[in-house]
Amino acid sequence: MFQDSPIYDRLIAERGDVPTQVRREAERVSRELEFVMQPLMSMGRSHLGELPTTPAPQWQRNALMPGPGQL
Repeated sequence: MFQDSPIYDRLIAERGDVPTQVRREAERVSRELEFVMQPLMSMGRSHLGELPTTPAPQWQRNALMPGPGQL
């Protein structure tokens, strides 16, 4: 990802590979959540009653436009 980047290499040496640690933790949490949700998913909607039909929020990586006086 950051090949030939001495600044990034120095940060990794000093602080550890934070992006990799965060990615691993997010994957672990995702696996745990999937495991916990399995019984609910297997029951189906008929056993859970009426569930809200709003779509799940999705992450977006859009840059925000600067506000007035922030340029």
